[in-house]
Amino acid sequence: MRKYNRSLWAAVAVFAAFALAACGSSSSSTTSASSATTSSSSAAPAKSGGSVTFLYGVAPQSLDPGMDYTTQGGEINWVVYTPMVTYTHANGNAGLKLIPGLATALPVISDGGKTYTMYMRKGLVFSNGAPVTASSFVWAVERNIKIPWGGSGEFVTPVIQGATAYSSGKASTISGITANNTTGEIVIHLTAPYGLFDNVLAFPSMAPVPVGTPFKNEATNPPPGVGPYKVTNIVPNTSFTAVPNPYWAKEAIPGIPSAKVTVDAKISSNVPANALSVLNNTADVFDWADTIPGSLLPQIQAQASARFTKVDLGGSTYYMFLNSQEKPFNNQLAREAVVTGLNEEAMSRLGSGFTDPGCYFMPPALPGHLANTTCPYGNPDSGGNLAKARALVKQSGFEGYPVTVWSEERDPRQAWMTYYTAYLNSIGFKATQKLISDAVYWTTIGDLKLHPQTGFGDWNMDFNNPVDFYGVLLTGPSILPVNNENFGEVNDPEINSLTDQIAATNNTSTVESLATKLDVYTAQKAYVAVFGYQTFPKFTSDRINYSALVFHPVWGWDWTSFSLK
Repeated sequence: MRKYNRSLWAAVAVFAAFALAACGSSSSSTTSASSATTSSSSAAPAKSGGSVTFLYGVAPQSLDPGMDYTTQGGEINWVVYTPMVTYTHANGNAGLKLIPGLATALPVISDGGKTYTMYMRKGLVFSNGAPVTASSFVWAVERNIKIPWGGSGEFVTPVIQGATAYSSGKASTISGITANNTTGEIVIHLTAPYGLFDNVLAFPSMAPVPVGTPFKNEATNPPPGVGPYKVTNIVPNTSFTAVPNPYWAKEAIPGIPSAKVTVDAKISSNVPANALSVLNNTADVFDWADTIPGSLLPQIQAQASARFTKVDLGGSTYYMFLNSQEKPFNNQLAREAVVTGLNEEAMSRLGSGFTDPGCYFMPPALPGHLANTTCPYGNPDSGGNLAKARALVKQSGFEGYPVTVWSEERDPRQAWMTYYTAYLNSIGFKATQKLISDAVYWTTIGDLKLHPQTGFGDWNMDFNNPVDFYGVLLTGPSILPVNNENFGEVNDPEINSLTDQIAATNNTSTVESLATKLDVYTAQKAYVAVFGYQTFPKFTSDRINYSALVFHPVWGWDWTSFSLK
């Protein structure tokens, strides 16, 4: 999760055209997203009551939706902050369907795709009992621009009329949004047609918050929301508790389930201990964004086969960013060297086999994705070419050049970057590893003034369109001074142009053709060193009603599906 938008966004039907795209392949040990679990409508009956323990390997970036842009935060914020538009609470491709959230219906689109009109449901209250108004939505949008939320530079500021002036301080409000608290009407005027704006409205960061909520990250005292859960007892980077929202039963929003249990969330970077706790039933849920250590995987498969599945969502790419504005990776040959000699199979083994080796930035679920046999710098399934990589480093003129590899602390991410550091040294660079606490890794490398040379990056699908992935490689408003997502500071007009063209068409074959061209071009330029497409563990204790669980294609665990047997 992370993004950009420039001019000429049209494509009202682009998302609809691809929402049912296949999500990767499956095998005996890996289940595809579309068949990962029984759908919520046909699952075993779920009872309410009790509490479960949820183990995070790393804390959410923030429990404030105006700040967070991580998978860890998304899965909890989605059920605490219901946006005007939201996703169906269902497994697999069914979960990509948009439904009304706090709006009475999906927005009415007019003026050639430039105007969105919707109405706030009447009688809504926040989790503190305060009334929700149409202005609560406007306040949330203004707030996520000012904090800023990591996706605001792509999806909000350049998209909504007047948002750029508001962001720069030239205007005191966003002129393109009007709200009527009496009728509940909200009207949004866009700078140009943007067919993915319904998906933008579905981000938790766009969910209404009380007018007057401070324009800063409220990590330990997040604003009240409207959703099945509310968060209490926050101990930063240690724990928090999600309890059923007592006001939610009065909302009765169709398609959004109520919370059934209290969730005690605990954060520990000791991922092996977390996995053992779930295996031994002393904790209940292993976070989907963590990786089960290879040393424990056979034991879990043997002893917990009824409560462990490897799920292939087909929409996650793991990679190393290469800063194209900083030496040595402002040199094409230096970047090619990294990709040419990289052994993706070795990195997959370090990640317990949860990554499928690949070279293209777009993962298998997205239209236009290509097979590894067409990779420009060798087939990732056959290991890297070290001799050629060393020759390219020499040819680049950067042999012996110092390189800092930015790394998270928890495994396998630290193990991946330890291997990567040693690999860079083996091909002729002088690399050292820089460990950053998991809790602040993304905000640290997202501080533009640091200009990190290279390090770990990942992207998990927000919606099934190439525009979502290529936001992290686009220039313009998406490169923010803080919370920047384009870590490699890629500035390539061809990528910007092709992404604009994808967004400006609703023709399926045209989108696929353009997406393929974009992915091939990016791979040839070696702007990122992709090492695989991640699969995820669906792993719980014996106490959990496993058949009732929903594993959402965007948000991962659906906490409203947690229940005890």
